[in-house]
Amino acid sequence: METGKVEANLGNLNREFNLPYIPDLIALKAAGTEKEKIKEINLEFHHQEYARLRERLVLAADNSHLPDAPSAKDALNDLLIRVRLNKS
Repeated sequence: METGKVEANLGNLNREFNLPYIPDLIALKAAGTEKEKIKEINLEFHHQEYARLRERLVLAADNSHLPDAPSAKDALNDLLIRVRLNKS
């Protein structure tokens, strides 16, 4: 919300926010199997961090210049139809 760009890669995103525990979480998750829960974790710390980061996200949303609703829904739908029909 701060940049107007979507970054879905947590490692890339953390280059900006530099949270020291993120590389360890990524490594733990990558070492496990799909949908496996991470067992070696301080849940209390991460609950507190979740609350802190969620509050930061709410503040970012309040201060964002992004529209409240998507504005390209029709154009995106048209693109999706063309791609599905292989007419792009």
